[in-house]
Amino acid sequence: MAAYICTRFCIKQFKDSITFIQRRYRVKTKWAATRPKFPSTELALHNFDTTYSMQFKDLWPSIRVAMLCEQKYGALINSFSSEPHIITELEAQGCKDFISIGCSSNEVHQRSQEDSTTSHRDSTELEPAALQHNISLDIKCLVFPQGDTSRFKPARPDSSGILGYYLLDAASVLPVLALDVQPGHTVMDLCAAPGGKTLALLQAHSVDYLWANDLSVSRTTRLRRTLRSYVPKELLDENKIHITSTDGRQLGLTEENRFDRVLVDVPCTTDRHSAMVEENNLFKRSRTKERQKLPLLQTQLLVAGIQAARRGGHIVYSTCSLSQLQNECVVQQAVSLAQEELGITVQVQDLRWFAQRFSDTFHFAPHLSVGELVLPHLCANFGPIYMCKLQRIN
Repeated sequence: MAAYICTRFCIKQFKDSITFIQRRYRVKTKWAATRPKFPSTELALHNFDTTYSMQFKDLWPSIRVAMLCEQKYGALINSFSSEPHIITELEAQGCKDFISIGCSSNEVHQRSQEDSTTSHRDSTELEPAALQHNISLDIKCLVFPQGDTSRFKPARPDSSGILGYYLLDAASVLPVLALDVQPGHTVMDLCAAPGGKTLALLQAHSVDYLWANDLSVSRTTRLRRTLRSYVPKELLDENKIHITSTDGRQLGLTEENRFDRVLVDVPCTTDRHSAMVEENNLFKRSRTKERQKLPLLQTQLLVAGIQAARRGGHIVYSTCSLSQLQNECVVQQAVSLAQEELGITVQVQDLRWFAQRFSDTFHFAPHLSVGELVLPHLCANFGPIYMCKLQRIN
């Protein structure tokens, strides 16, 4: 027999905790079949824990923590802006240009090597010739000190409406620096959107002609909008900056042997985004096949980039993933395909000098070598990045 409960007593006893909601505002929680049982970010982390713990072993816990920390940004100074005192104001807040710092510390290291009287060198020590590489000091990117994740204020427009700096992950500038664009060079940015690396390429004022391409029309629309905010109208002429929305895999054939420098910053799993953001996450179950096809797509894009480069031209392949399947394996496969099917010989360049030059700002995990390939993995508040520099021999 059910016990009698005095409703009046219950309402009086708990009146402070009762909230009456109008019927039209009452919503019943729905557990639809489309609602994922496990969030995509959780699936991504599980995947990373399984694969990267085997790849990095004892280093993985620290890399994992860095990947899940608050993201740190850099301010890419826009040399087209006439806004005065931008750098001075940022430096007053504690920011430093990591590019000029890296070059200065490299000069000190080089002098110490030249002054050394030691006749024997460790096999891992760099030769002086490897330190002769030039970095364009016209490209400036300011960051807060290590461990400081302070936010930059929105950039101010100058009298022409051109913004003073562009906020991006400072790691994104590294592939542009490694590309080593010289005055008069023609450059292709094969997967250009949303435009941070494209804008960085233009900062050195060395590019004679830039072709920026991306398959997505919406992303190239964003790219155009970005360039209009940072580059004077007279420089956005089609004869200087050509923007297209086409399949980059086809440009290797149509633009073969044309460019001095080619940047192949391919679509990837974008590890930090996948581990932290549900929106547009590649680890959604509905995107499993798309994710599995990434290495093939990346290989095809890199082969197209190799084809588009001139004899002696340089190609930089980059991702923001730690996956060996998307990094070393793609490079190995593309180099083999270029040689066997196209008769193009490609030489992988040694990037140890590059990792050493910027080691004061970024933490690079110990590299895994494929021939002369150096695998710098970037962590500690910055997103992970992989780079490989190639040179077309014939």
